[in-house]
Formats: sequence, structure tokens, C-alpha cells
Amino acid sequence: MLKEYTRFWNKERLAKAGEKNLTRTEVAILASIVDDEVSKPDEKPRIAGVYLNRLSKGMPLQACPTIKFALNDFTITRILNKHLQVDSPYNTYIHTGFPPGPIRCPTIEGLDAVLNAEKHEYLFFVAKADFSGYHNFSKSLTEHNKYAALYQKELDRRKIFK
Repeated sequence: MLKEYTRFWNKERLAKAGEKNLTRTEVAILASIVDDEVSKPDEKPRIAGVYLNRLSKGMPLQACPTIKFALNDFTITRILNKHLQVDSPYNTYIHTGFPPGPIRCPTIEGLDAVLNAEKHEYLFFVAKADFSGYHNFSKSLTEHNKYAALYQKELDRRKIFK
């Protein structure tokens, strides 16, 4: 494992982490979140970019996978307001910055998505209401809330309440 770890963290990847002011641990933490958040691999660098934008602005990550981890309930398919009250350092809706550690073993794809995150101005994303596995991205909370309302309506229509 150490051999693979050392091989992975070559000069190029270390330089990319340094350019983003991230430690290897922070890259792994964020990659674990991105891996759990995204079902479409081509969106991983964009989602990573959203989280990096939030971190740079001092915003909470507001990552749903960290809530499932904090609750130790990976069967949750819909994060509700009551879930967001969990008292945990992994609650990224309450705490800013990184959670204390990864929420799962990050994939190489996830690690590289963080290291090669897209540069954009998006601060928000929500799953598309067509359940394609893709997301709508927004720069403003107003725009995000419109997409979120469409997704919530579709969850209700499909009777997904947990």
C-alpha cells in the first residue's frame, strides 16, 4: 500500500495539490466526498470545483454524503432538514472547512478530479429532476433554489421520502 501511495503522489500531483493549497489528506477528504456525491464520472472535476469554490469563500461544504456518514445511515436517499441537525464534526452543513477525515476510501479518479478540478464560478449543484444522474449547476442561490424545487417535486412524485 505504501508503494502505491508513494507512486500515486508523484511530483506532478504534489505540485497540483500545492497550487490549490491542499494537503494530501485534504485532497483525500474532498475526493471521498466527490466520489460519493457523483454517479457520472465526467462531473467529478466540476463538483470538485464547486467544493473548492465554497472553501475559498469560507462557505460550508454542505455535502450530503457527509450527513449520511455522520448518521451512519447509508440507506438514506433523501436528506431532510432533520438530518442536517446531527451533532457531528462531519456535518458540513454546520461546520465550515473540511470534516476530520475521509468518509470513504477515495478512488484514484476522485483524487485526480480534485487535483484537476474545473475552474468556474459555480457554488451550487443539485441532481437533475430527470434522474439521469447528472446535476444542474448554479452561481446563485436563487437559481439553485429553482433547480432544487424541481428535484424535490420529482422526489415527491416518485414517493421518495427517506
